[in-house]
Amino acid sequence: MKKGLAALFLGMVIILGACGNADDTNSDSAENLEAGEEVYRNNCANCHGADLSGNGGPELLDIGSKYSQEQIEDIVQEGIGSMPPQSQVEGQDLEELASWLIEQ
Repeated sequence: MKKGLAALFLGMVIILGACGNADDTNSDSAENLEAGEEVYRNNCANCHGADLSGNGGPELLDIGSKYSQEQIEDIVQEGIGSMPPQSQVEGQDLEELASWLIEQ
């Protein structure tokens, strides 16, 4: 009887441990999106609005349906139309920003 309870307990620990690992993956994605939103608020919100609805610059509400992540990164780095290049946004910040914008 004690061996059965020990096996049951061990099985539950393994199952719960596996569930915990799945949550870590989702947490990493959420952190990337939060980081992208922070980059947006610090560098883009003045022109594109805190809610992406535009504030002098065009709205970005459905930007992810118009451009790929790579295209968004290029636009940020090189500028487009009256938007000047945003050279201060680069590397991981640029990737996180583009990823976040696609999800909006």
